[in-house]
Amino acid sequence: MCKFCSFKCWFVFFNTIFLISGIVLIVIGALQHSTYAQFGNFAGSGLSKISVVLIAVGITIVLVSILGHVGAFMEKTSLLGGFICILIVIILLELLTGAAFYMFFSRTALLKMNTEINKKTREAINKYDLENRDSINKIQEKLSCCGADSYTDWYRSPGWAKQDAVPESCCVVKKPGCGQHKDELYKKGCTMAIKLFLLKNILWVGAVCIALGIAEVFGVFVGICLCLNIKRKNYQNFD
Repeated sequence: MCKFCSFKCWFVFFNTIFLISGIVLIVIGALQHSTYAQFGNFAGSGLSKISVVLIAVGITIVLVSILGHVGAFMEKTSLLGGFICILIVIILLELLTGAAFYMFFSRTALLKMNTEINKKTREAINKYDLENRDSINKIQEKLSCCGADSYTDWYRSPGWAKQDAVPESCCVVKKPGCGQHKDELYKKGCTMAIKLFLLKNILWVGAVCIALGIAEVFGVFVGICLCLNIKRKNYQNFD
């Protein structure tokens, strides 16, 4: 009985952590959706789908975790079996996704993305049209950057009317007329800032996937042990 309680406690503990991680992914995906959409103008529309994937994964984790909790508290091996099977499928999908992710971020793909970011960022600064104006300003404020390669890009931008100044979103401290003072501007270009942002997000998503994968393997192991102990307990009661 003590061994059964031990496995059950470990399973409930794992499942609670699993549930919390799902909720966290949903919240992060929802909060980051607008940010990823803004960066999508410069890094391609695929970036904005990251937030959708995070939300979808979070919802899946929450639903699977609830199934595991119900199976554990009701001591239903059928529900726990479903929980284990779904976790195994998720682990296999994560392995396939990881392989596809690795292929996508191969040397050739990275060089292509690098070229695309350079091109789109410079085009956005040169045009500075109404469609992307708000996104450009928000990115400059968020990443503390100015222009594509440097703040001097604004002096040559056909879409920017004031050739002797830059947008106030380039200013370290926002105040009227600050765009005319070079010593008050961000010196870093947004092209490099966007690349660093994407790299950090790629590493973060990869770390989360690895952590979830390890947790899921542990969950499968504890779930199988709990199922076997429930069946053993049922046989003992039947005898």
